[in-house]
This record gives sequence, structure tokens and C-alpha cells, in this order.
Amino acid sequence: MAQTQKGRLKIFFSYAEGAGKRTAMLKAGLQERRDGRDVLVLNGRKEMNLEQVLECHPDLVLLDEMAHKNEPGSRHRRRYQDIEELLKSGINVYTTANVGNIEGLYDAVSAITGIDDWERIPDEIFDQADQVELIDIEPPELLERLEKSGETVRLFTVEQLTALREAALRRCADRMKHLFLRQRKEDTFHVGEHILVCLSSAPSNAKIIRTAARMASAFNSQFTALFVETPDFGAATPENRQRLIENRALAEQLGAQIETVYGEDIPYQIAEFARLSGVTKIVLGRSIVTRKHLFGKTTLTEQLISYAPEMDIHIIPDGNSDRAYQPVRAKKYEKGKIIKNIAASAGILFGATLLSQCFYQFGFTEANIIMVYILGVLLTSAVVTHQIYSLVSSIASVFIFNFLFTHPRFSLMAYATGYPVTFIVMFLTAYITGTFAIRYKEQAGQSAKIAHRTKILFDTDQLLAKAGNKEEILNAAAEQVVKLLGRNIVVFDGEDGKLSEPVFFSPRGGSETACSVGEEWTTAEWVLKNNHAAGATTDTLSDARYMYLALRVNERVYGVMGIEAENNPLDASEHGILLSILGECALALENEKNAREKEAAAILAESEQLRANLLRTISHDLRTPLTTISGNASNLLSNADYFDDETKKQIYGDIYDDSMWLIDLVENLLYATRIEEGRMTLNTSMELLSDMVDAALKYIGRKAGKHRISVAGEDDLLLVRADAKLIVQVIVNIVDNAIKYTAPDSDILITIKRDGDMAEIAVGDNGEGIPDGEKEKVFEKFYCGTNKIADNRRSLGLGLYLCKAIIEAHGGTICVTDNHPKGTVFRFTLPLEEVTLHE
Repeated sequence: MAQTQKGRLKIFFSYAEGAGKRTAMLKAGLQERRDGRDVLVLNGRKEMNLEQVLECHPDLVLLDEMAHKNEPGSRHRRRYQDIEELLKSGINVYTTANVGNIEGLYDAVSAITGIDDWERIPDEIFDQADQVELIDIEPPELLERLEKSGETVRLFTVEQLTALREAALRRCADRMKHLFLRQRKEDTFHVGEHILVCLSSAPSNAKIIRTAARMASAFNSQFTALFVETPDFGAATPENRQRLIENRALAEQLGAQIETVYGEDIPYQIAEFARLSGVTKIVLGRSIVTRKHLFGKTTLTEQLISYAPEMDIHIIPDGNSDRAYQPVRAKKYEKGKIIKNIAASAGILFGATLLSQCFYQFGFTEANIIMVYILGVLLTSAVVTHQIYSLVSSIASVFIFNFLFTHPRFSLMAYATGYPVTFIVMFLTAYITGTFAIRYKEQAGQSAKIAHRTKILFDTDQLLAKAGNKEEILNAAAEQVVKLLGRNIVVFDGEDGKLSEPVFFSPRGGSETACSVGEEWTTAEWVLKNNHAAGATTDTLSDARYMYLALRVNERVYGVMGIEAENNPLDASEHGILLSILGECALALENEKNAREKEAAAILAESEQLRANLLRTISHDLRTPLTTISGNASNLLSNADYFDDETKKQIYGDIYDDSMWLIDLVENLLYATRIEEGRMTLNTSMELLSDMVDAALKYIGRKAGKHRISVAGEDDLLLVRADAKLIVQVIVNIVDNAIKYTAPDSDILITIKRDGDMAEIAVGDNGEGIPDGEKEKVFEKFYCGTNKIADNRRSLGLGLYLCKAIIEAHGGTICVTDNHPKGTVFRFTLPLEEVTLHE
């Protein structure tokens, strides 16, 4: 897919409405129009039709209010996302923004103006703009201009405008500093600081994240956002879950690297992660470090200091600190679960009472009976799903014990002075053990979840390593995602820049219908084209049913995977592991593509080698016999009357020998070409092996010269199923090879015999033989060996290579061994064909 040159972005920036940034933008656009460029001016107060602008594709678009929020149903939720797509398509954009629209300055601007409904853009968009022009004006002059204009705008005091102006100037100065560092290529080197901010579902967490991001920017340091997932997180309310997702997205937007750890002791997990990751500063909000009352537990800050005394901890003032925030659990009033828990608790309590009654009848002490009830509370905690049932069971156990087993019996009175203490100790013991049991059960559940996710990651690596092709890689990754999330998955292959037909995966084993993809196809195509997530729970094409993510390595997209996420967003840990699986899948796809390209390159190189050898042959090996043939023919034409019969016969023989040599060479080249192209086909039939040997010897004819060729066979009626023409070629090549590499008057013996269910043909000579180091190479393509050819003609090195290919295609084998006392034997086998005779 061809890469389009990215368009340029220019932002006209000011500290308040009315400073003149819109006028400056229009003047700049007018100048571009005078210079001959196609300029499209859009009304910033109306919705933009992105598809029409992309289809029109002007050189420059003027679009006001970069931070504008689009109406529901638009492709993107924010206008700056529309601008990003225009830039990717190669369209230049001029736009406007105020200091209150910068995400990182939201808290500061809100504190100055008292307004908290600013529409915002990511700091990264502002910093990476090709040009930012600050439209500056003195605050008193701006106030006067606003009052004269009569427009409905936000009016501020001179002091407020001065503060906003200072913030705008500082932000432009910070941008220039980052540009300077980027030009010097120093932005990838941090100065040793590492800022850590903790993610939570608290309403004030967004402010803490923005403050930490500004610190990281000021220090030019690494920035990490950490979420500690506790066992309680699984029961968080939907509101808290959604807020956590928004805070996580904000941290990612501000350049933070998102990390997730698991554990119940939050301060310890934070301190341990900070120590292992080289964090130097931890940023917290004031609301989570304040002790709520005198006997409250130690604050998070105090625990962090005890775990990591060398760490700098920054407490950020939080205007929401007076608002009580508790990460409460979701209330799940499921009638079936309530009845089940009540029945289980009552049954265990009834069983404990029966057992205690038996103990009482047999004279067991009260201590034994108390232990039975404590055991009952412990079992209740292990069975039920909420702590309230173990609490009620603890109270009920105390009253039942008092009613049934203390004197006076069958009353709630107790005469012994120590009974009140006994009851209190019994209740506390039962309650504490029950609480610990539930806590350990929750931890066990979390550990099982972590182990399951870890196993999925390990299994993914192994499955992707075993996958042999692109389809297997995509299937393996999708099946692992289904195991991880338990949701419907759809996968598109998109390596060639176009989406393939979707493949659906479901945890229930079902499949989607093709019509359900029609609404999703546009979203998947947009992800493939733009290399960015879209669909459900995102800001782009959010009406889709699935959330679509690109299978990518850097800027290369190999496919798209959709995860069903309508009204059910992924949590932080699921999202992180999902991205890991998709990353592994993309790397596997890239490796598979590289392997295919490498194989194709090897085949191409081999083909180029074949072509080079053929050219060498044509340029030398063909020229020599053709020159001889043409020279002898010319002598015969010009001087035939002066030659005697013996000379003429010699010249005719030379012409014939050279012609036959050329015929053999061309035949070998044709066969080699068919093998390389996979076009060698066998036309097999039932053949007598002796007939094929005779045909080969007739073909060799006078090439045998002074060599003595003989045939010996144990059975003249050996039948094989073979392509007679190809087997004759094999015998010709082997015998011709023996003739070339042995001296005249040498003996060549062809032996035919039965070897089990195979027929064996051996061609032996008494020449110099083949060295052991060359025996494995003689069947390689273009290998000619080191022995000198008897007639000094060059060999192309294809004869034995073709023999091996032909014999193996018939299901036989071929090898070379030493002949005794000297020489070489080539042996090959062919499957025998049985014949049934009917008398």
C-alpha cells in the first residue's frame, strides 16, 4: 500500500476568544489561494462532512475550533481526529485553538477562569504541529475589542486574561524547547528522572495524571501510569470501571506508558514496581493520603515512605479531597445467588448445631462445641460469595450456643461470670476466621485469573511458533483472545491492503452471519487504512458493535481483529494482555512474510544461477560444437572433391558426434526446466526393463567408441511401471557419464536383477572412480566434479541431477558406490509390476 505524504498542520493559537486567530487564519488562507493553491474554507460552527472533503482533496483546508466535539453519529467524536485523518491523506490544514483547549493545561485554566467545560485536544497534537502561530494582544485591548463587538463571548477580568496569556506564552515556549530537543535528537534520552502516577477510579485522578504529565514534560523524563489491580476490583461498580477506563485513556493520551500489577497490598506493590522500574518520583493526590479519623489505618504516603524511603513523593492539592470517595463494590441483587447463599449458610449452621448436640450428649466440653461453630463459620465463608453471610453466621452461632448449651438451657441467660467474655471471643474468632477465609478465597480467585492470563500468553507464544502459515497464525491468535476475553472475535487478513473475508470465532462455538459484517466492514477498513483503533468504546466510529484493533508492526498493518465490546469495555488488565497477544501475532505474521520473501528470493537466486549457467553454456559449450559443425560443413562444401573417402567419413562422424552432443545437452536443459517449474509429468505404463536398456544402448550407438558395453541380467522378464522415455534417458545419462570419465578400452557393465519388490539396475565401470568427498555432490545441479573428461568436452552438470529427480519421481532410489577392484557403480531401483496370467 503506497504511503501518502502527510499534510502539514498549522495552529493559530491564542489565550482567549477575540484575539484575532480566526482572522489571521483566513488571511493566511487567502495568501495561499493567491499563490495558486486549492483552498477549502469550512464553517467551524457547523459539522464537517469528512468523506466529501477527502473525496474533494483540496491542497489546504481552513477549519476553525480544533477542539470542537462532533455530533453523535459522526465518524470521530472530536474534530482534531478529523484533522488527523485529513493530514494522513496528504491535505494541509489551518485551524485554531485556545489555551483552555490544551489537555495538560485544563486544571490550571479551570482554576484561573472557574470554567470546567473546556473542549480539549491532546498535548501531543499541539506539540507535533508543523507550525504554531501565537496571536497575541494586550489584555486591556482585548477586553475593549470584545465589548465593542457585541458578540456573546466569555468575558474575563484583566487579571484573568493576564494569567491566561502567561499560560499561553509558557506553553508555546515549552513547545519550542521540545522542538529544539527533537531536532538535536535528544528527546529520546531522559535526564535520569522517571515519573510514576497511580491510576484509580477516583474523580480527582484525572487532575493528578495531568500534573504528573506536566512534571514529566518539564523534566523531559520517562512517564509511567501504574494500576494496582486488587481482588476487590472484580466487584467494582460500572461507574468506577468507566472512570478508570477514562483515566487510563487520559494517561495514555498524555504520553504515559500504562502498566498493571496485581496484589492486595497497594503501597507495597507501588513501591516494589517503582524500585524495579527505576522510578524517582511518585505523584499522589492529597485525598488519598489523609487519615480519615484518629484510629484510621496508616496512610498510603506513610506506608510508601516505609517501603521506599529513598523515593520522592509529591502530594498534589486536590479540590475534590473533601468529597468522600470509596471504591465501593457493585451491588448484585441476584435472587438465585441470595437464595443459594442463605440455604448454604443455614444448612452449615444446622449441621454444626446437630454435631454440637451430639458432642453435648456425649459429655464433650463447651470448648469443643465452640470449635464446631467456628468451623461452621469458616465453611460458610468458603462457600458463600459475600462477607455478610459469615457475619450473620457468627452472630447466630453465638446466640444458638448460648441458647442450647449454656446454663440455664433454652434461654439467652448465662449464670457463669465468664460467659460474656466467652461469647465475645467466640464471635470475634468466628468473624475473623470467616473474614480471612473470604479474603483468601478472593485472592485465590485473583491468582487463578492471573495464572490463566499468564498461561494464555505462554500458550500464544508456543502456538504462534508452531503455526506454519498466515491462516494458522491468525486462527491461533484469535482462539487465544477468545479464551482470554470470552467474547466473540472477528479477524480480517489485510496484508495486501484489502480486507479478506471475515473469520468469526465464538466462545460458544457458534458463528456469525455474513450480513452482520456489513455494518462493521467500514470500521475495519478504516482501521486497516489508518493503523489506529476504532469502533465500540473508542472515539472513532463508536457506533460499531466491535472494537477493531490493527495487527501491526510499526507502520505495517497485516490484518484487523475485532472484539465484541458494545456497552462492555475491556478493563485495564484485559486490554494490556490483548495488546501483547496482538503484538505477538503481528510479529509472527511479519516473520512468516519474511520467510516467504526469503524463500522467493532464494528461488529467484537459484533461477538466476540457472540462467547464468545456461548463458555460460550457450556462450561457450554451444559455440564450440556449432563452430566445429559449421567448419566441417564448409570444408565439405568447398573441398569435397579433394577429400578421400576416409577423410569424408571422419568429417561426417565429427558432425554427427557434435550434433548428438548438442541434442543430449538440449534434452537435459528441457528436463531441468520442467523440474524447476514443477511441470515434469510421468506417463507410466507397464514396461519390460530389458527393452528400455536395449533402447538406451541403441541411442548411445557410436558414442560408445572403443568402450566395451555389456548387459547381464538374472531375469529378462522384469516388469516395471514407468515412463519408458524418462527411464531410457536415465540409463543414457549414466552410461554417457561413464563413457566421458573413463579412458578408451574401458569396460562398462549394465546389470539387471530383482531386489525384493524392486528392480535394481546397476551401471559399473573400471575407470578412476569418484573420491568419497564427491559422492554426495554428484547428484547436485551444475556439479561437474574434479575428474577430467576423456574427450576434453565440458560438462553442464545436469545429467545425474536429472537422473535423481526422475528416479525419485518413480518412487525409487539412486546412489553411487565404488566398483571393485576399481571404478564406479551407479545403482537405481524401480518398483516391480506384478502380472497375473489367466490360462
